Amino acid sequence: MNRFIPRVLLAPAMVTLFLWMIVPLVMSIYFSVIRFNLLQPDQTGFIGLENFEYFVTDPSFGAAVTNTLLLLGSVIVLTVGVGILLALLVDAPFPGRNIVRILLISPFFVMPTVNALLWKHMMMNPIYGVLAQVWIFFGATPVDWLTDWPLWSVILIVTWQWLPFATLIFITALQSMDREQLEASRMDGATYLQQLRYLYIPHLGRSMAVVVMIEMIFLLSVFAEIYTTTGGGPGDASTNVAFLIFKQALLNFDAGVASAGALFAVVLANIAGIFLIRMVGKNLDK
Repeated sequence: MNRFIPRVLLAPAMVTLFLWMIVPLVMSIYFSVIRFNLLQPDQTGFIGLENFEYFVTDPSFGAAVTNTLLLLGSVIVLTVGVGILLALLVDAPFPGRNIVRILLISPFFVMPTVNALLWKHMMMNPIYGVLAQVWIFFGATPVDWLTDWPLWSVILIVTWQWLPFATLIFITALQSMDREQLEASRMDGATYLQQLRYLYIPHLGRSMAVVVMIEMIFLLSVFAEIYTTTGGGPGDASTNVAFLIFKQALLNFDAGVASAGALFAVVLANIAGIFLIRMVGKNLDK
């Protein structure tokens, strides 16, 4: 009875959560193996793996996968590297430290679409944007970021959005460092770089694993920033897998191919998840 009652009480929540997960997955699998184009409602029927073949042979597929991996890796490297640097800078006491910490964290609460609009019109506009004015001040020609460097512009926008999250995690982790150990290392003549290598970085290992895991899960589905700024272009220069699925679903009205693309994204996320779980597990065992 001690085991039965808790299971009965948990059953409604577990069943609801299971249905919430399994119903969309089953529907995606079903639509991925049938012909279902909204522009041709009369042409239906089972077609096997043709939707998957059509999706992976799309001329934009290779560029989308490459851009997804490049965006994912670049944002993670930048947020982890700069996040550790910022966390170390605000770790030492100084006047107004709490205000600075709040300002560092605040961009994370900006919605992705608003974030993209801010960068598109206020920062990266080649005529009146802040970056253009800086270029003009130094006598240089302003750069049309979203046209000349579309993918790197998206990477910069997404990095600015996720940097506060990484910084917050690292600031929290630094609060648990052994201050006596740091003081002992200073008395033994250790330089700051030696402390950084042998004390700070090892201590932040678990936090880094958590940041990488969470960011990878969410960055695989970056969409709003691309849709709002570059629209996946010019050409396929900033198209990722999520945006390619959108184009198949809403621009081509092909729900079957879009479902096949969604399942491909699920497989890609699970492959990344396997490596992440192993990485986090190794860090937790240390």
